[in-house]
Amino acid sequence: MKVGVFSTVFQRNCLEDVLEGIVNARIPVTQFHMSCAGIDQIPEQIPEGLCKRIRTAFEARGIEIGGLSGTFNMIDRDLDAREAGFRGLEQLTSHARDLCTSVVTLCSGTMADYLWRSHPDNDGAEAWEQMIGSMARAAAIAEEHNVYVAFEPEVSNVIDSAVKAKLAIDTVASPQLKVCIDGANLFHKGELPRMDEILDEAFDLIGEHIVFAHAKDLSNDGEAGHDAAGTGFLNYDRYLELLDKAGYTGAVVLHSLIEEQVPGCKVFLEEKIRENS
Repeated sequence: MKVGVFSTVFQRNCLEDVLEGIVNARIPVTQFHMSCAGIDQIPEQIPEGLCKRIRTAFEARGIEIGGLSGTFNMIDRDLDAREAGFRGLEQLTSHARDLCTSVVTLCSGTMADYLWRSHPDNDGAEAWEQMIGSMARAAAIAEEHNVYVAFEPEVSNVIDSAVKAKLAIDTVASPQLKVCIDGANLFHKGELPRMDEILDEAFDLIGEHIVFAHAKDLSNDGEAGHDAAGTGFLNYDRYLELLDKAGYTGAVVLHSLIEEQVPGCKVFLEEKIRENS
């Protein structure tokens, strides 16, 4: 495993300056948002020549693209917005190999009007059925382009636990549907005292399906964490030990932090990876 970082942590005016920020932070891999190349994160169209420019810029600096960010609300009540999301997903998956990556990350969506806000209807049959339909559609797109789409279990979304993640994977039954794991996203209100038990259960159920990993932290009981890695309650020793036992060898991507926090979080995460792998 190695430390990665979201490209959007480095707020710059152009792609090359974003990459210089990553290089200066001495981080070898990123989860890339297309917004850093001057287009929408979920683009209706990727201009001709842009992927070559991105790939050349990365290769010149010795940085890898671990995955592309393809997050949109897969059960958006606004059907036009949902369809726009799928058009963007088609663009990202069809160009992923051009960018030397095989992973596009997703979320399972919410009935709320904000992507990271829970809603009572997320637990209902309608939300589940719509989500499964959207996941199957995303997996079919990924199959066409020979890449993985990796959703993130997250307490504010429909797939809010490892149990539901495993059920979704079994229901869709596509080899291209995988998991992006974030240890800070698994805990509902009142569950922090059971942290190790919940982490263990998650890896027992979906460890074999993990193709991407995030690193942030949580300081609140009852919602997904929004804190920099090493500044909250997450048991990073257990989390990284479980990733290692699951055979994960990719990037562990820092996010939910500002650029000034990157050096300290990088050192923290590197030390924890060494200790637990």
